[in-house]
Amino acid sequence: MNNKQSFITVKDVMKEKFDLVEGIATVRQALEVMRYVETKCLIVDKRDEYDEYGIVVIADIARQVLAVNRSPDRVSIYEVMTKPAVTVHPEMGIRHASALFGRLGLSRAPVVNHDGRVVGIVSYTDMVMKGLLKLV
Repeated sequence: MNNKQSFITVKDVMKEKFDLVEGIATVRQALEVMRYVETKCLIVDKRDEYDEYGIVVIADIARQVLAVNRSPDRVSIYEVMTKPAVTVHPEMGIRHASALFGRLGLSRAPVVNHDGRVVGIVSYTDMVMKGLLKLV
């Protein structure tokens, strides 16, 4: 196998469908508009050009809302999000992305292009099931 065939990028394995929400939305509102449940997360949009993206994974909502009996109508997404979200570039190799995830304790990350726009979401599952299987 040549080196070109063994290089799989984030773009090759990422999900292109994701949910983008406003930080001021309530948890209930955000979950009700969540169309791509398979991504198991919500990307929180920037408020302006100087802001950064945020991310909320379903586990955040489970720990910070469900487990502590908070009302999803009274908790805003900005209260449970991680911001700034660690992002990866579409051309990053999945081996580097996987190493980054491991070092930072991530399970998924937004994929941001050179223009600073979110173009997808990538997870460990995507990298292993779609990427690793291509390598063997």
